[in-house]
Amino acid sequence: MPLFAYTARDRSGAPVSATLEAPSRREALRVLTARGLTPLQVSETGATPKAARGKPAAAPATPTNAAPLAGLRARDANVPRRRERLPFLEALHDLTGSGLSAGEAVRLLSVRLKEPALRALCVGLWERISEGAPLSRAMAGYPDVFDSSSINLIAAGEATGSINETLSRLITHLTEERELRRQLLSALAYPVFMLFVAGGVIVFFLFYLLPKLQVLLTSLGGKLPLATRLLVGLSDFALHYGLLVAGAAAFFAISFWRWRTTEAGRAASDAWLLRLPFVGTFITAQTVQAISQTLSVLLENGITTVEALKMTERQIANLVHRAAFSIATARVMEGESLSLALGRTQCFPDLVLDRLAVGENTGNVVPSLKDIARNYQKRISEQLNIFTRVIASGVLLGVFVFVGFIAFAIVSAVFSLSASFNVVR
Repeated sequence: MPLFAYTARDRSGAPVSATLEAPSRREALRVLTARGLTPLQVSETGATPKAARGKPAAAPATPTNAAPLAGLRARDANVPRRRERLPFLEALHDLTGSGLSAGEAVRLLSVRLKEPALRALCVGLWERISEGAPLSRAMAGYPDVFDSSSINLIAAGEATGSINETLSRLITHLTEERELRRQLLSALAYPVFMLFVAGGVIVFFLFYLLPKLQVLLTSLGGKLPLATRLLVGLSDFALHYGLLVAGAAAFFAISFWRWRTTEAGRAASDAWLLRLPFVGTFITAQTVQAISQTLSVLLENGITTVEALKMTERQIANLVHRAAFSIATARVMEGESLSLALGRTQCFPDLVLDRLAVGENTGNVVPSLKDIARNYQKRISEQLNIFTRVIASGVLLGVFVFVGFIAFAIVSAVFSLSASFNVVR
């Protein structure tokens, strides 16, 4: 059996050098990881021809191009995506909390998990870890799954030996983000449903019911009331030009969306959104919540202030706020306090800046950021509820007004024609 000389670090960080027998280098790395050692260098000594022939069967070296998953096609349904991030971290947290090392936990997950994409992720991570890469560097090979903030948090946990606590904070942070997105989608579902129902009602009246009524009213003769003529004219316009109007609207919508995907279009449209009465307040609340929540998690896990600010900047969706935060980060690097630097941008609420300043003065920045995140998450929930009620009420009111107008136009036409018919008799 081949003999391998290795240099590694134990859990306390002390260097260890020795030799061990293993069928392959990959198996040697697995044994070292199972012993709680972090391999630094593993080389084969006294290799036999059989061992030399078996050596190419070892796992491939850690890729440097950060490919999503070696051996799987990009269109394969089993390629891990962002949705696998939280389930993987939760499973990893459960195993590391039971006393397993991160590497051994990933190896166990790669064998035990049944869900294809999640198992493929664990298999790929274990291939990299078994070659000597730490968990954070293995995660960096999956940019479609793990963002830079998550990777840096795991790296900080590995450096401080608190990987389980780091995973716990990261899971809490990602769970809160997921719940906020789910709440946003749930709040928008009812207004969108009402819009579709209202649109269906309007299309039914304009394209099916009104043409039949128009034929009936025309056959009776007589002059139609103004409301009925307006309704009939609207129906004729929809029948003759409806597809043209719909096509033009779709063209402008697609053109606007393509323009918004450009850097200049995104910046301009983000600035417009901030000027809208309700939307601007909501976007600002989202920005404050994202900054305070992300920054508190990063600082709590030992990330330096400058690195935490740079990573937080990438989590800001609105480009106007992101640019303002970037300017504030540059001023913080020059020695200015974060609250004062953010205040100079004039993009953030004064109350938030005051609470942040208090946290900086008392040395409790992280608790202050957590309080701000919780308060603004409640504020976002309240704003979503108000938005839902306003949109739903507006749609219902519009439908009732339109249906009432149709009923009035039809009834008035019937009475008008009946009166003219009686006069003729």
